[in-house]
Amino acid sequence: MGGMTSEVYKPKHPGTTLSRLMGYFKPYLLILALVVALMIGATYTQVTTPELTGQGIDCFVTPSMASRVAGQSGQSGPGSTQLPQLMGGQSTTTSTCWYEKLPATATTNDYIAGLGKLVLLVLALYAAGAVANGLMFYLMSWASQHVLRRLRSEVFRHLHSLSLGFYAEQEAGAVMSRITNDVETIQQAVSFALVQVLSSTLLVVWIAVKMLSLNLVYGLISMAVAPLMLLATLYISNQARKAFRVTRVEIAKVNANLEESFSGVREVQAFGREDANIAAFRDSNAANRDANIRAVSFSAALQPILEALGYVAIAIVTITGGLALLRGQTLFGAAISLGLIITFIAYVQRFNQPISQIATMWTNMQSAVAGAERIFEILDTPPQVTDRPGALEMPPIRGEVEFDNVCAGYVPGEMVLKDVSFKAEPGQTVAIVGPTGAGKTTIANLIPRFYDVAEGAIRIDGYSVADVQAASLRRQIGMVLQDTFLFGDTVMNNIRFGRPGATDEEVRAAAQLAHADDFIQRLPKGYDTVLGEHGAGLSQGQRQLIAIARAALANPRILILDEATSSVDTRTERMIQTALEELLKGRTSFVIAHRLSTIRNADQVLVIEGGRIVERGTHASLLEKKGVYYGLYQRQFRKDENGGVATAGPRRGKGLSTNP
Repeated sequence: MGGMTSEVYKPKHPGTTLSRLMGYFKPYLLILALVVALMIGATYTQVTTPELTGQGIDCFVTPSMASRVAGQSGQSGPGSTQLPQLMGGQSTTTSTCWYEKLPATATTNDYIAGLGKLVLLVLALYAAGAVANGLMFYLMSWASQHVLRRLRSEVFRHLHSLSLGFYAEQEAGAVMSRITNDVETIQQAVSFALVQVLSSTLLVVWIAVKMLSLNLVYGLISMAVAPLMLLATLYISNQARKAFRVTRVEIAKVNANLEESFSGVREVQAFGREDANIAAFRDSNAANRDANIRAVSFSAALQPILEALGYVAIAIVTITGGLALLRGQTLFGAAISLGLIITFIAYVQRFNQPISQIATMWTNMQSAVAGAERIFEILDTPPQVTDRPGALEMPPIRGEVEFDNVCAGYVPGEMVLKDVSFKAEPGQTVAIVGPTGAGKTTIANLIPRFYDVAEGAIRIDGYSVADVQAASLRRQIGMVLQDTFLFGDTVMNNIRFGRPGATDEEVRAAAQLAHADDFIQRLPKGYDTVLGEHGAGLSQGQRQLIAIARAALANPRILILDEATSSVDTRTERMIQTALEELLKGRTSFVIAHRLSTIRNADQVLVIEGGRIVERGTHASLLEKKGVYYGLYQRQFRKDENGGVATAGPRRGKGLSTNP
């Protein structure tokens, strides 16, 4: 009866997690294909515009200057020889001007016209790239929101399939953090960061290929700093991932602390523990702060480091190319032009920017990877109680319940119930009594198969509960517990919770049966009054009456009352006793109680001690034996029989790692 082991993070390879996450995008492959096409188009515009800018210099600006200088000097003098040296002794109009080649007789106006067309083309490419980027991120966000909706639904559905043992071992705030904070980090990654990383990677590769194809040696020199940028990115990203992993755990602890404090605010105030709670929250909040500062510190350090290396790369390109150009030399046999230098400066800038973006976005994605791993950890947690292959639909229950040498426990090897055997005939009321921790609630939890037995079998109408579908079994079993849970909904909907199709008249009839109608009518809006969280605003007795009305409306064939009247005063208990007797008619009922009035008329009384049935019989017969039950009666029930109020002492909490 164990659940997920702990909140401790178990790292996996991020590629495995991302691959699994991307599997959720299969229904949107067409959208993703369009995103990829837009990504390629947007990257093409970013790669092409620097080259066109360089061509504008080499093909239209410098040749135009050469034409003017030649015209002013009569094709002779220093002006006619300086320009070719500036161009590296090469004619660029025939080697690099693929956009538009002008003849040797072209005038200055022809160069201006050609340059104007080139400027318009560059502007058009910028506009097209902006539109492509906008559509790309919109479509990816649209697809990712659908994926996250499915992921949240899967997690929520899976949480409902997990057994009670899981929730006994997990804090509610920590589980909620996985659905809220962890999914939020995934949303940031798949909506923006992932696309940014992919598009930036494509841009880096494309620019590298372009630079090497334009000038192999100059391209290699321009990318000399890239290995340093890669090493810095890998190291800092790895450290950031570890730090973000810690932040996910710490924020879960903060949420758990908050949920626990607010849920137990009455106990906190009653015992004057406000300062202690504030101090505990301060500690968990400080741990979360420190973890986030460490993670953000790594993320913040990466950007300036990469920017500094980027400036070094630009300096290398400018100095290397500039010296070769001014000296009229080639670079290891490769011609250098002014336009080529400008093109490479633009390429290096664009080459460094996506590396920086990849590093920054990838660092942010580490948080998403950590969140996704925690989400998948929940999805990979198997339910402890599952329907067997070929499980039968439970037919309408008559009410015969049999425990056959049942052994059960919450920790392997530690049995709470030991060789428990009894049989309840249809319509009988079975009272279960015993000291706290004897195993009474465990019996109640095994009947609707909230847990599986370790040994033996439980049969209802001859069907083993392990061989029937759990949902079909539980639909026919009603429970009224000591700690009544009411939802933040109307009184009407809280009563019809177990039978959503019930009419308003049927709801009111159930409330009248439970003697709850009178106080409900006095509420501000009667049955349409919306209750606060956990039924805030109602007394414990009123909440219990609504729970009894809920059970009456569901009309179960088997009814389990676990301390159902323990929180009701004697007057209210007497008022609902008649209603309970009416409710129990024709139903097999199991009553766990510490008050004599609820067990005095039981058909069987089972006395549990140390996980075993030590006595059984009717109330009268057990008193005559003067055994264990007689001792319980003397200590707990005698005052109740005489009209007083008797209690069973403090009731153990519901942590299922101990014997309930």
